[in-house]
Amino acid sequence: MMSHANLFKSALAMPGVQYGLWLGLADPYAAELCATGGFDWLLIDGEHGPNDLRTILSTLQAVAPYGAHPVVRIPHGDVSLIKQVLEIGATTLLVPMVESADQARALVRATRYPPAGIRGVGSGLARSSRWSADSSYLQTANNRMCLLVQVETAEGLAHVDEIAAVDGVDGVFIGPADLAASLGYLGQSDHPDVQKAIKFAFERIEAAEKAAGILAVDEGRASHYVSIGARFVAVGVDATILARAVRALAQRFKPALVDSRQSSGY
Repeated sequence: MMSHANLFKSALAMPGVQYGLWLGLADPYAAELCATGGFDWLLIDGEHGPNDLRTILSTLQAVAPYGAHPVVRIPHGDVSLIKQVLEIGATTLLVPMVESADQARALVRATRYPPAGIRGVGSGLARSSRWSADSSYLQTANNRMCLLVQVETAEGLAHVDEIAAVDGVDGVFIGPADLAASLGYLGQSDHPDVQKAIKFAFERIEAAEKAAGILAVDEGRASHYVSIGARFVAVGVDATILARAVRALAQRFKPALVDSRQSSGY
């Protein structure tokens, strides 16, 4: 029996925190391994990770048997790309660099069938409807859709109230690194002014009765964000976890070699 519900979308509308893991390795086999970890959601990164439509499809297929909900981050809010990503089976999208309510409304329309939106009708060819095995897909697809938008610039922050208020936006994700850069603190997401801006954004998102999200690989920082209102939090990145683990292992056995490689730039 096919499920017509997006359980992640439903969870965002209720109290509690959804904990996730960022997938940047662009490898379905590694993604499936991560899917066994017990996270609520997994972010398939098509903006900074080297993913394309085919690898996103393969990753969606790899994680499908597990409980973690896949969220796909596309590189930009292109209508044609959104159509393709939805047809390969994504039901939750994260769209970067949203700076206005008009932009958010356009994204809502791109993810919905008419008359609520402009999404093209071709699901009979696609995994989204299980090639029409899901006979109710066209009637239920709009309700299954979960749209998350990223506010990560000073311009976006200035309009966070209007963005969060857009009907059809389920959550607003704050990008701390880009927000810090936009505010003049490149590489300093822990700067007090940046942290003040994040807290302000969370308050405005909560006031709009939407879910606030963020990425925080430091456990203490992640807990802090939860304490000030974050509702969906990515607490790790697959590439970072692997890099730290292999370097730490090498350091224990060959500390001099590792130190020399790092100092020489390798």
